[in-house]
Amino acid sequence: MMSEILSAFLRANLILGVVVLAVLLLRVSFRRLFGAELAYTLWAAPPLATLATLLPPRTILGASSHPLAEAVADVSAEGMSIWALGVAVASATLIRAQLRFMAEARAGRTSASVVGVISPRIILPREDGTFTDAERALIRAHEREHVARQDPRATALAAALQALCWFNPLAWIGGRVMRLDQELACDAAVLRKRPADRGLYARTLLKSQLATQSLPLGCYWPARGAHPLEVRIELLRDTRRHDGLTGPLLIAATLFAAAVSAWSVQPPLPRQPLPIYQLWAAQQGKHMSVMLITWPARPGSSGLSDSQSFRDSADSTPSG
Repeated sequence: MMSEILSAFLRANLILGVVVLAVLLLRVSFRRLFGAELAYTLWAAPPLATLATLLPPRTILGASSHPLAEAVADVSAEGMSIWALGVAVASATLIRAQLRFMAEARAGRTSASVVGVISPRIILPREDGTFTDAERALIRAHEREHVARQDPRATALAAALQALCWFNPLAWIGGRVMRLDQELACDAAVLRKRPADRGLYARTLLKSQLATQSLPLGCYWPARGAHPLEVRIELLRDTRRHDGLTGPLLIAATLFAAAVSAWSVQPPLPRQPLPIYQLWAAQQGKHMSVMLITWPARPGSSGLSDSQSFRDSADSTPSG
């Protein structure tokens, strides 16, 4: 049992890495074609594909055991211990980063952000005259859009996958890039509702303080990376409207294909020939006839057992 669990976990990690790599290759093209909001939904593919690997696999007659299951059979106990230790260390690292960010926020040294998962709350910079009333209204609109789009829960799911797949570098890379795409999608959603505030929005971004501490459970714009603010400002120039069904249908087809492909690559379970029991009853008075047919038949036998009759009498009493 333990070897089967470890084999399934390793297979899920492999699928997760492949799908994350595919999203990394597709995200920029999808953003240019359909906008940042639709491109961000590509990041639903990795968790969907991972969950698909946990669904019951196919069964094929005569299928043999998979080499991956055989390879981990002898090291399953040790492997599970190492994995559990890694999850504990990764979780402690994420919790420590969250606590550090909250300490910075209480000291007023962070930018606007959303923290929390179950009940997200918005943290705004102190009123020190840096932002005008209109700029602060845009900041609040951006953070409220995060809450409305369920972004804090998406980041929490990404953090959980990073902890569970701590040894998979693509899980960590994907989690970071997903956060960048999340901010770009949130910018696009705000400007879709406030198209006249595009210039003011860009000026507000330039005046914003970027967060230097990581925030595992929440939404913020990180300072690390290759010119992240320049990317964000550049995308504000895109005034095209990405209407129509082409983008949503293509995204939906991509997500569906990722989930189905992840499920179909699972090694099939062997299916053994099972006896086929055909049971029928003909109630005649107080008698019931039961016929048992077994398949495949044993050598020298027709596969048909003797018919047996059972008397069902309600007033019969067991003998002493």
